[in-house]
Amino acid sequence: MSLVAQFLTQINQYVRLQQGDSLRAWLQVEPNSAKSYYDMAAELRANFNTASGLEAAIDTHLPIDDDVPDGQATAWPSFQSFMKDYLTLWRDINYDDLLGTHELLTTLVNSCGTAFAHPTYGAMLLQASMSFSVTLARFTLQLNRRPDLTRRIRSVDEDSGGKSVAESSAEIIQKIFTTCLTDRSVGRVPEGKKVGVYMFANLVLKLLFARVTFLYYLGRFNFSNQHYQRAALCLEQAYLQTPPPLVSHRTNILTYLIPCNILLGRFPSGALMQRPEAATLKSVFVPLCEAVRVGNFIQFQHHLSTHETWLFEKGLLLALTHRLRPLLWRSLARKTFVFTYVPPADASSRKAATLDISHLHAAAVYVQRRLEGWLHYHPSARGRPSSQANPLFMRAVTNNVQESAETTLVPPPRGPTKLRPNEGLIWGNAEITLDDVEMVVATLVQQGLMHGFVAHGQARFAIIGAKAKGPVVAGWPVVWQAIQERRYEGDFDINEVPGWVKG
Repeated sequence: MSLVAQFLTQINQYVRLQQGDSLRAWLQVEPNSAKSYYDMAAELRANFNTASGLEAAIDTHLPIDDDVPDGQATAWPSFQSFMKDYLTLWRDINYDDLLGTHELLTTLVNSCGTAFAHPTYGAMLLQASMSFSVTLARFTLQLNRRPDLTRRIRSVDEDSGGKSVAESSAEIIQKIFTTCLTDRSVGRVPEGKKVGVYMFANLVLKLLFARVTFLYYLGRFNFSNQHYQRAALCLEQAYLQTPPPLVSHRTNILTYLIPCNILLGRFPSGALMQRPEAATLKSVFVPLCEAVRVGNFIQFQHHLSTHETWLFEKGLLLALTHRLRPLLWRSLARKTFVFTYVPPADASSRKAATLDISHLHAAAVYVQRRLEGWLHYHPSARGRPSSQANPLFMRAVTNNVQESAETTLVPPPRGPTKLRPNEGLIWGNAEITLDDVEMVVATLVQQGLMHGFVAHGQARFAIIGAKAKGPVVAGWPVVWQAIQERRYEGDFDINEVPGWVKG
């Protein structure tokens, strides 16, 4: 039996048993393949120099069976075409001819991708598809370093639309990646074709972009999917690996790295904002951080409105508008506690430090009225309380409807401003109730942004650990630390980035 017949017979056996790993090991295309492959190549050149000869050998030794036993498989038309291209590659390949080798590999990977898309048996080619794609990527990168050869490709194929070798190869690999995405299997652990999703995505982008740009877009992808920790890790490495003279590139990276860290509770330092690449970003993000730090919803909304167009164009507006609200509420609750809490006179008292949620509700109503355009009311100076007294804080937010000496706000002459849903504390002009505020506090506790528990019957937030750390430090832990200490189901690792191949 000839070497070609032996080879195809063994392939047929692996297909019947659906042994993808064995197929991948048997279908070698590397220059350092075993001598038997080169012997088969010599036989192919001697006895199978026509397409009809190859097709006849494949039909004989790798047939398509109509009656397939349960648990087994058979060859299919696109797989036969793929095997024809595989044998053609070994017959015609000359590894010293980089351009010719790349063309043969391109044809093979394209054919493999078509066979891989078979809905019933295609999954057995997953490992082989990965192997061929990696080889194609390596030869593509080698070819990219030879502009004399790539110019020849473009001059020959003027109908390619001006695509580079890397772009053409990436499109072929992307087709296999798309096939992996169409796998509808469910489960926490990827199975079948889903296993190849991240690998092929990584390979496609590696062809198109350098490492820094790959990390930049991987960070953008994670940011768009609300994985801000993963995005920050990618963007931070992209920023650190970008040389300082490339100011515009570093600016593009910081445009997303800074918001990622803000959403994680880490605000940019003054030293960072003094760098040339941050010059155009300082006016956007520094006031935003100041508003979040003190819980100033009014300044926050005004600043977002000022830069709304730019933030929308950069894809940042929705994330900053909605995802920063928990941090704003946290800061507002902390400020309310600082203004209203009176520590017990007896230092040995075991009474828990608490935030009266009705106080936070009063503050929220005041802020909502200011967002709606309510104006400051200035009664006569006579009888005005001391600015150092805690009652002033409460008086500023009481009796918001009637104009009297007890209120500091009056409705605007033309009525309240019509707020969009995202511009109010809860939802547009919706009235803020005590239940709304209690729910916000409970949510902050659940997220770890406030440490304690809600005493529903007393409408109070009780702080845990106030004796040891002090009520403010204990009740309002550092946001970044709280996020890092969150517990997740399963084996989820907040610092692991899928698709980022390290080392």
